Amino acid sequence: MMNSMKTPQEIAEMISKRFYPLPDADLDSLASIIESSKAAKGELLLDNGQISKYLYYVESGLLRQFYYKNKRDITEHFSCEGNIVICIASTFQREPTRLLIEALEPTVYHRISFSEFSDLLKTSLAINRLYQKILEWALMLSQEKADSWRFESARKRYLRFQQEYPEAAKRASVNHIASYLLMTPESLRRVRAGVL
Repeated sequence: MMNSMKTPQEIAEMISKRFYPLPDADLDSLASIIESSKAAKGELLLDNGQISKYLYYVESGLLRQFYYKNKRDITEHFSCEGNIVICIASTFQREPTRLLIEALEPTVYHRISFSEFSDLLKTSLAINRLYQKILEWALMLSQEKADSWRFESARKRYLRFQQEYPEAAKRASVNHIASYLLMTPESLRRVRAGVL
């Protein structure tokens, strides 16, 4: 169920509160480049081959980033309320992406043009610091996931997923969770049953 949309000013304040406190003038600048939107379940915010031009902030709902490999879709990340979504390689290199963004349920989101955000980075030290904190957060997410794949058992990966993404664990499908954890749906069912 989609809630009523927050204003760009409220979203700027939420981003600032989560990542780095901005002074009022910078909050206003950030709010001025935020566009609000809604996505229906199954809608793609970014499709294969498109160039990513935005950072997305999830107000309500659930998004996933995924890619295709050997005719299967593999979930890379889940993002729910309060998270930022960015396809880093496509956004920074301005190249077509292989990473898609899909709404797994009706979603209210807000997007920030990376081009306009880059302009703000040139004029504000505080927005630069906010950006640094967002990138550090995204990098840590990716590193933690890679370490989990490399060093943890299937059961430990699942328990970590439940702890770190409790909302996605409740709301995403078994197939999407299994692909995120690099296991088959059958293996995930066995892990959940305590067999693995």
